[in-house]
Amino acid sequence: MTDIFSLKVEELSAKIKDSQLTSVEICKKYIERINKYEKDVKAWVHLNKKLLMEKAAEADDYRRSGKPTGPLHGIPIALKDIIGTLEMPTECGTTIRKGKSYSQNAEIVDLLLSAGAIIMGKTATSELAYLGPSKTTNPHDHSRTPGGSSSGSAAAVASYMAPLSIGSQTGGSVIRPASYCGVVGYKPTYGLISRNGVLKTSEKLDHIGVFGRSVEDVALLAKVLIKKDNHDLATVHYSTDEMLSETKKGPLFEPKFIFYKTDSWKLIEKKSREAFEYFIKSFKTNIEVFDTPSYFKDIHKYHQIIHETDLANNFGIYYKKFKKKLSKYMQDAIKKGNKHSAKDYAEAVDFMKRSYQSYEEVFEDYHGVLTPSSPGVAPKGLKSTGTAEFNKVWSYLGTPCISLPLLQGESNLPLGVQLIGARYDDHRFLGIANWLEKECNK
Repeated sequence: MTDIFSLKVEELSAKIKDSQLTSVEICKKYIERINKYEKDVKAWVHLNKKLLMEKAAEADDYRRSGKPTGPLHGIPIALKDIIGTLEMPTECGTTIRKGKSYSQNAEIVDLLLSAGAIIMGKTATSELAYLGPSKTTNPHDHSRTPGGSSSGSAAAVASYMAPLSIGSQTGGSVIRPASYCGVVGYKPTYGLISRNGVLKTSEKLDHIGVFGRSVEDVALLAKVLIKKDNHDLATVHYSTDEMLSETKKGPLFEPKFIFYKTDSWKLIEKKSREAFEYFIKSFKTNIEVFDTPSYFKDIHKYHQIIHETDLANNFGIYYKKFKKKLSKYMQDAIKKGNKHSAKDYAEAVDFMKRSYQSYEEVFEDYHGVLTPSSPGVAPKGLKSTGTAEFNKVWSYLGTPCISLPLLQGESNLPLGVQLIGARYDDHRFLGIANWLEKECNK
């Protein structure tokens, strides 16, 4: 039988359409992986294997009937457990929601189903998509964190227990787990993917993101999910017709990048720093190293004000009724959020526009910005999910960013390179990411 794990998702889809593979065969292979690795990785919080096989059989019967199929027909996909589903509980990483379901599917779930995808199950998330760690371990070293808050979504793809998964990012919850687990994690421009039916932590900062094993995989998944939704006022009309073809085509000529070492460069582990230095040297004709813009320091402060204020607003009811069931991380964030003034919040929101205007000037001369995805490889221990120090700026600015598993750090563990683009330039951005991925894999 074909080695399904070596195929890109588009190739898997083509083989299903041509009757070279069935969805049942594919799902069976993934269940075998789950049976072998889940006891150590602990990526899943809800997975009904019997139901998964029934859905796969239904997908095969539908295809054999000759009816038209979507771009993800028969492809199994994992969902972060903050994404509302009718058929499965949505517990959001907290005992407060144990066994509870949403009253309807999230918009992105309906888009997946319309594209023919099969929802595999729910993957572990940090408590309420914040900092309280889940049970998930890093597939490369079970004594290390997989990152958070999209812990299970990254770990499931990294351990080949799912071909694709969906997560979310408010600070660094897609990019950091992707870096730690050694997969591709893509956070599109703010407003491209609907958050309707997904746990709200911060209206201004929440993004839906996707995980896969290649840039083309995440581009295909994003193409299905990007759609204007009147129930999420942040969403915009954005054509995705050429997204995958533009990704494959890549840039018209060799791209130029800025590499920001950031103020935390000295904090990066020695071997990881050496890996980044080698990367910069390897692309010396394409990369110029710059100091981090001074206003980035203000962004970190303002991101925190917005995030904590919104957490206090959205989870205040949990704090009043179930305070003892919340982690110290969440309790502290809500306490701080209640102390931020309306003036502080308004200033933090206003600075978003002004700081993006400054940042946008980069793209007059460069194709993208490069930084580390994280301060190094996944830290030891499971009591923390690591730091979002290298990611918060881009969540605040709402830019597209992607973590590419191009390097290795300490103990030969994966280390991601983060590429950042301009808002609403996701087609070209993904093409550049694909170019970078291919150049590094030559």
